[in-house]
Amino acid sequence: MVYLVAAIVAFSSAGAFLVLRRAGGGRFPWIQFYTKGKESGFNFKQLNLLRKVAVENHLENPTSLFWSIRQLDRSIKGVIVRLRSEGAEFTDGNAEFVGKLYEFRKKVEFALPKYNLGLKSTRKLANHQRIKITLAGIGTYDSQIVENLRRYMAISYPKGPPLPQDFSWRSRKISVYFWRLDDAGYVFETRIIDDFKERDYPILHASHTDGLVRSQKRRSKRVDVNISARIYSLRNKSAANNLLEHGPGLRSRLVDISEDGAAIRVGGRAKIGMVVKVQFSLTDEPLVMCGMVKGITYNRKKNQSLLHIQAIGVTETNRNKILSFVYNLFGEQSALASGASK
Repeated sequence: MVYLVAAIVAFSSAGAFLVLRRAGGGRFPWIQFYTKGKESGFNFKQLNLLRKVAVENHLENPTSLFWSIRQLDRSIKGVIVRLRSEGAEFTDGNAEFVGKLYEFRKKVEFALPKYNLGLKSTRKLANHQRIKITLAGIGTYDSQIVENLRRYMAISYPKGPPLPQDFSWRSRKISVYFWRLDDAGYVFETRIIDDFKERDYPILHASHTDGLVRSQKRRSKRVDVNISARIYSLRNKSAANNLLEHGPGLRSRLVDISEDGAAIRVGGRAKIGMVVKVQFSLTDEPLVMCGMVKGITYNRKKNQSLLHIQAIGVTETNRNKILSFVYNLFGEQSALASGASK
């Protein structure tokens, strides 16, 4: 009886292995592929999807999909080219399939050390890093690192709500927030060592600290742009939709874009919590993104507001179009820059 059970198990395993090999090609390195995939944190369903991509693109080293962004980009591009040739890129099933591939790509990229190591000390802050200073009971001020020295940070004189004429920052305890490019947001507390208000170029000296707290870790890749856009005010979140508007809207500039949000520059002041629709073109067709204004950076001198928008209800099709641009799969960024310069 024991021999019979063992034979059945062996036969079933061999049959399953043959089915898998047939599904992926006779030379597909199944054991290595699935072992490496599990080590990289992918589940069985995800691995089957990636196996399909590896087979379709005839990859010599299928396991490279688990660590090579370049290989993933080539493979995703290959899938899209095939779907376009069949006129089926944006059918529900295919749009969802491509969307999952983008999710895998994001997972691989955000596993890179630069997204996970983070900062521990203010001594590592780069010159010209923009910061927001909160003075308890008074308000929030904009500043930046002028020079980061071993004993202290020299920062530009804070700009914000008016202060008493005899006010001095010296010995003041402050809270500081900054966003580090391609990383995350950070918060720390420090104390102002000295106030050089009377200099030709007023600055403050702030103490260093090793108490940086990392927060708001980036969830998606964002790219800088500088293109015209139209912005429309919506009543609330429930009014968000993906229909193109034909009215003039408010003229604005799209400053950066990602799958889950954008930054828009508009004239005048704006309010946090506004729900808006943004209409723009990354290629030769218009796109729509609705979202809520989560933050505002106001430039008093230019009377302009930079709106930080968190997307609401982006369709799979629109998200895929945005991600194709963000990852520059077909050279869209170069084409956009070339068109803008003409």
